[in-house]
Amino acid sequence: MDNRKLHKRSLAVHAGTRRSQYGEMAEAMFMTQGFAYDTAEQAEARFQQAGDDEFIYARYGNPTNRMFEDRIAALEGTEDAFATTSGMAAVNGALMAVCQSGSHVVAARALFGSNLYILDVLKRFGVEVTLVDGTDLDQWRSAIRPGTTAVFFESVSNPTLEVIDIAAVAQLAHAVGAVVMVDNVFATPVFSRAVEQGADVVIYSTTKHIDGAGRALGGVICGTKQFVREVAEPYLKHSGGAISPFNSWLMLTGLATIDLRVRAMADSAAVIAKALQGHARLSQVIYPGLNDHPQHDLAMSQMGSGGTMIALEIKGGQQAAFDTLNKLELILISNNLGDAKSIVTHPTTTTHQRLSEEDRLTLGITPGLVRLSVGLEHPDDLIADLTQALE
Repeated sequence: MDNRKLHKRSLAVHAGTRRSQYGEMAEAMFMTQGFAYDTAEQAEARFQQAGDDEFIYARYGNPTNRMFEDRIAALEGTEDAFATTSGMAAVNGALMAVCQSGSHVVAARALFGSNLYILDVLKRFGVEVTLVDGTDLDQWRSAIRPGTTAVFFESVSNPTLEVIDIAAVAQLAHAVGAVVMVDNVFATPVFSRAVEQGADVVIYSTTKHIDGAGRALGGVICGTKQFVREVAEPYLKHSGGAISPFNSWLMLTGLATIDLRVRAMADSAAVIAKALQGHARLSQVIYPGLNDHPQHDLAMSQMGSGGTMIALEIKGGQQAAFDTLNKLELILISNNLGDAKSIVTHPTTTTHQRLSEEDRLTLGITPGLVRLSVGLEHPDDLIADLTQALE
C-alpha cells in the first residue's frame, strides 16, 4: 500500500497495520514488557541494532506502539513518530532531547500552563528561554538569532485561540538552523499541514482528539526518522517516557474515526460561535472561523477550518462565569478537550491558575473567559444549553 496515494481518512484506518500469523482484523494488543530470543546471538544482534519489526523491551518499543506510531506519522506526513505516556511527556521529551546548558529556545508566550512549566524547568538547567508574542513576526525576528536551538509554539494557542503563522516563523528559524517544534493539539491531525508549512517536529497530546473518548493519556512526537530515532528516542526510552501498549491500542481505535469526528465537531463549533456572537451576556466570542478573529485569514489558509474550540468571555468576571458553568445541563465542566462530549473549562482557576494575574491578563485570560471544547452532540442542543445558562 502506497501511503502517498491515500487520503487522510484512509490512512487513519489502515496505515501501519501489522498482523500476526493469525490474520486478525482488529489491531493486536501486545501486552508484554519483554521479548524472547531464539539464541543468545540473536539477543546480542538485536541490542546492537534492532530492525523496524524487532523489539527488545517495552520501554524501547512494542508492536502495538509501532503500529500507532506508523499510523500517526503517515497521517501527519512525517517519516516517523514516537508515542509517549502523555502529551506533556512528548513536549518534555522533544525539548529535553535537543537542549543543554547554554541552549536558546524562543517560544510563544501564549502556552498551556504545563508547557510554560517545562520551559521554566529548562531555565533551571541553564537553557535561555525568550518568550514572544506569537502573533507578532517582528518579535520572532528580533528574538531568533544565530545559535538559537529551537522555536516552540502552539499552532493555535490554549485557551485564547491565537493562530501562529507556522510558515513565517519556520522560515525565520530555519535561517539560523533552529528546530521548529509545534504543539498542534488544537489544529488536530485532520486539519494539520504543519510539516508542509515548515514544522520539523509536530507534537500531540493524543489524550485529546486522537483518543476522542476521554479514555486514556498519551502523546506523540512526529518528525524525521533521524530526529525521532536518534535524538528523541534515546532520551525517552532511557527516561521511561514510552506509552503503554494498551493506550496505543486505544489510540489506534480512535484514529479510525478521527476524520469524521473532528470535522463534525468543527462544523458544530462554527454554528455555535455564530449563534452566540453578539449575545448580551458575552464580551466576545473567540473562534478562528469567525470573520472578526484577528487571524481568521491565516487560520483558513493554514488549517482550512476554525477548529473545534471556542473561547467565550462572559461579562461579570469569575462569578458570572461560575454561575453560567453551574447552570449548564448538557455540557460538562472538566479540564480535558477533544472529547466526544462537550466540555467547558475556566482557565483562570484551573489550567492557567499557576500564572500570575498580570501574566494571565497579558495573554487575554480574563476572569470571565471560558474555554469550550465542542463535542459530537447536536449543535442545536449545545446552543440551547449555553443560551439557557447565559440567560
